[in-house]
Amino acid sequence: MKGKVGEKFSEFFEKWICQLDEYLQLLLKASEQRVINTVCDQRELQTLVSKVTQHYKDYFTIKWCLAHEDVLAFFCPIWGSPLENAYSWFTGWKPSTIFKLIHSTGINRVPGSSLAELTQEQLRKIEELRVKIRLEEEKVEREMERQQVAVADRKMFEMVRLTGRVRDSETMDQFDGRLVEVALKGLMAGLEKVMKAADCVRLKTLKGVLDVLTPLQCVNFLAATSMLQIQIRQWGKRRDSIGRKE
Repeated sequence: MKGKVGEKFSEFFEKWICQLDEYLQLLLKASEQRVINTVCDQRELQTLVSKVTQHYKDYFTIKWCLAHEDVLAFFCPIWGSPLENAYSWFTGWKPSTIFKLIHSTGINRVPGSSLAELTQEQLRKIEELRVKIRLEEEKVEREMERQQVAVADRKMFEMVRLTGRVRDSETMDQFDGRLVEVALKGLMAGLEKVMKAADCVRLKTLKGVLDVLTPLQCVNFLAATSMLQIQIRQWGKRRDSIGRKE
């Protein structure tokens, strides 16, 4: 069932992903021009990188605003295909996948990608960042576990407390309704906290990697991450389409 928040974000996300695809074409073009005839200077590359990173920041701004109204819409997204949702980590991509993508690009020596030419110093800094981000991921996972335990504890506590306050005039339905309301209020606040913590790790990962790379490497990096996100979405939609026909 679609809620208002789900519908609003679905509309926003479709426009956002289309804009991301447009940025991807610009990133690929800038990368090709730089490799072939060095038309793009450092300033132009940095301007493009700034536009793409701002695009990601806009995504999180809208997401956080709407999640405050209904955070469950982001844990059960109607705008994502089952394939996209299967790869979701607390309402988004898992930060550590970024490092696997960088590693894969380097190992496979992707033609035209400056990510295959990282210096030893850059590799060292990225490895340090990877370790820090993994610790941050574990923090988020522990927080989610804590919230799951906490909501159970709250439910049991409120059940005991409210049982003592139930009067003869109150029906069991009224009692259950009050109990559910208390439990859900705590659950929503906890889930919003987990979601924002996970998003902060995602943003920290993007910024951390971009700070290590040169402007041209940033262009290639953002092109790779954007392409992966867009392709997974396309594969998911294609699979859903085939499934409906069958």
